[in-house]
Amino acid sequence: MSRVSRYVMSNVGKKKNNEIGKVETMSIDEITMNKTLSGEGAPEQAPVYTDLANVTVKELRPVNGVPLRLNVDTQNQKVKDWATDNAEHIERLLQQNGALLIRGLKFLGSKQFGQVLASVFSSPLINYSFRSTPRTELRGNVYTATEYHSDQTIPQHNENSYTNNWAMRVGFLSTIVAQEGGATPISDSRKVYESIPVHIRDKFAKLGVMYVRNYSEIDVPWQEVFQTENKHEVEAYCLENQLDFEWLDDNHLRTKQVNQAVIDHPITGEKVWFNQAHLFHVSNLEQSVRDSLLNVMSEDQLPRNTYYGDGSPIELETLQIIRDALAEHTIRFDWQCNDLMLLDNMLFAHGREPFKGERQVLVGMAKPYKS
Repeated sequence: MSRVSRYVMSNVGKKKNNEIGKVETMSIDEITMNKTLSGEGAPEQAPVYTDLANVTVKELRPVNGVPLRLNVDTQNQKVKDWATDNAEHIERLLQQNGALLIRGLKFLGSKQFGQVLASVFSSPLINYSFRSTPRTELRGNVYTATEYHSDQTIPQHNENSYTNNWAMRVGFLSTIVAQEGGATPISDSRKVYESIPVHIRDKFAKLGVMYVRNYSEIDVPWQEVFQTENKHEVEAYCLENQLDFEWLDDNHLRTKQVNQAVIDHPITGEKVWFNQAHLFHVSNLEQSVRDSLLNVMSEDQLPRNTYYGDGSPIELETLQIIRDALAEHTIRFDWQCNDLMLLDNMLFAHGREPFKGERQVLVGMAKPYKS
């Protein structure tokens, strides 16, 4: 992939974190020095659970001051059977907390991961269509996490929030832990919304976000985005999902769509910041890459860009305020092998830190929702 092709996920807004490389050493069957991720805290006993029937949010171990981690021991029960037995309680905790990090499970592979997700989400996993990043499909609608270069930061985002349909549930499994870095930080979309000044969020709520994408050899090609070689299938998808489309030449497709920026959660009724205006915008590029692109093409030919829903430009200072709000509410932890993280995709965004060494995180999604 060329330097220009890597443009989508840049280090713009990258937050320095001197915790990179730190690895937790807690096991599920001994008391260890369980310190907070800020490096503070006294030795404490970490409870381990098998039956989650009586576990409440209060029992979740805090990460950056936010209840998140649940240490479990399946007592030699197969992980799929344990997940089935506890699915109701996991969903209850997820509905109440929006995010859950389960530590102590042992997975045999991607197929078992997919089965566990389908069980705890009480819904089959869905196909990842209308993609924005490269990834590898495994079995049973399980995918690798975004496969951008390891030196790139992937900003906080809610999965598929640039579309008018998305998964309500997203699950991540850490199978190979990076030698350094590679965390998947998350952020509470309710707190992000509250942190953005009222005049900014009200304008976005009124106008929405316009996403303009050009699919060519520079970025992810339309064949990968739509998972087909058939143009008629692409057009059918666009028509079904209210995407304006235009073939500029035989292999160059442009789409435009206006979607939500702010939305009410369908279960809790809470307002959440739910869009990718900051990530798709040209200002998300490194300055040198941005200049290189604009030297060879006009703005409307950029692989991707965002505007207010009426087509007017989004102010750079506004985008920086949004990025700052996301950074302010970022929750970071170090992956351990077999860690399972479950998210309500509307309540929590996620991202990826740069890393060194080999890293693999698997992803599955369930419970489709359409605005």
